[in-house]
Amino acid sequence: MEKGVLVTQFKANAGSNGSSDTLSRDEFHSLVTSELRNFIKNAADPAAIDQLMSSLNKNNDGELNFLEFWLLIGHLASKHGGFSL
Repeated sequence: MEKGVLVTQFKANAGSNGSSDTLSRDEFHSLVTSELRNFIKNAADPAAIDQLMSSLNKNNDGELNFLEFWLLIGHLASKHGGFSL
């Protein structure tokens, strides 16, 4: 997923339920299962996705802003690109 597509997908999913600047729990689940399922272990498991979201939600507001979501993308890029974190 290239950068422009990533931003577009974030905005499309974020805008489906409330603010277009953040991903709610349901929006995050939808984005992970539709766009990132091949990169995230247990992407079909709602409990695993909830745990992942909690680990990314640095300000503990129950939603992910783009910078919090970007942490996941950076981790996935490093992991799948063969880089160590």
